[in-house]
Amino acid sequence: MNAVMTIVSRALLATAACLGFVAPSTAADKVTFLTSWFAQAEHGGFYQAKATGLYEKAGLDVTIKMGGPQVNGSQLLLAGETDFLMGYDIQVLKGREKGLPLVTVASSFQFDLQGIMAHDDVADLAALKGKPILISGSSRTTFWPWLRAKYGYTDDQIHAYTFNLQPFFADPTVSQQAYLSSEPFQAQQQGAKAKFFLFADGGYPPYGSAIVTTEKMLAGNPDLVARFVKASLEGWRDYLKNPEPANALIKVDNPKMTDAQIAYAIDKLKQTKALDGGDAATSGIGIMTAARWKQTYDFLVAANLLDPKTEWQKAFTDRFVKDLKIGF
Repeated sequence: MNAVMTIVSRALLATAACLGFVAPSTAADKVTFLTSWFAQAEHGGFYQAKATGLYEKAGLDVTIKMGGPQVNGSQLLLAGETDFLMGYDIQVLKGREKGLPLVTVASSFQFDLQGIMAHDDVADLAALKGKPILISGSSRTTFWPWLRAKYGYTDDQIHAYTFNLQPFFADPTVSQQAYLSSEPFQAQQQGAKAKFFLFADGGYPPYGSAIVTTEKMLAGNPDLVARFVKASLEGWRDYLKNPEPANALIKVDNPKMTDAQIAYAIDKLKQTKALDGGDAATSGIGIMTAARWKQTYDFLVAANLLDPKTEWQKAFTDRFVKDLKIGF
């Protein structure tokens, strides 16, 4: 009897499948994530989550798109061309000032990786007062007002930075804006002696490489947001332990990226505890606090870069990170 029932059951299942009665397996939710620049180690956690199946395990089919100098990420996010964006606190606060529904849901790094690269005879950032400093146009409305207020810099010190290091190499009096793991590495490769001063060490408040989405996404699919945030932060946890899976994908997207550059960047992320330092040491990777957001808001208002009426509390939410406590 059991054998007969088994045969009948199989026959019925086969018939049902042919007629389309068997429920299909649940398809993964398609998600697009836009980074802030060409693929690099500073995006490693996201690539790790994709390479090692963390996104797949979370029921997500994630496409990572590279940003770049001509990419307007906020515009693409609001237009629905991407679901999540690698953003920046100041960018989001300025968006909220204009009524744009941008919301930060997690932060990769506990501080911004921006700083100044100077020649090795410079003692500290205060010593650069009155000296020429190369910065990009966009930096005039981000870290420059902070430097001006803290160290007494003046606008006549500004010279244009065109992302070419030759002026720095040629003039021992020149300093320039730099990213923790980029320009200092290039200087090292050229045999130039240089020092890097991280703005965060002086109290510059923004977070780094945050995950930004929209109010519409939060309202319509909070479960998807939660799964994407958790898998991404798990990717960051795993990336510094074994970066090879992510690195392989990074080099596919950005063939110009070298193993030496990646290794240098990972070393700097570890040295500075960008991922697991600060509040993340006790509250887990990705954590954000209202106190830190208020510091960035206060800085921008004091520098006349943000309308005081801007509802800064709506620029972020910690609901997706406060209870995760993802650590090493």
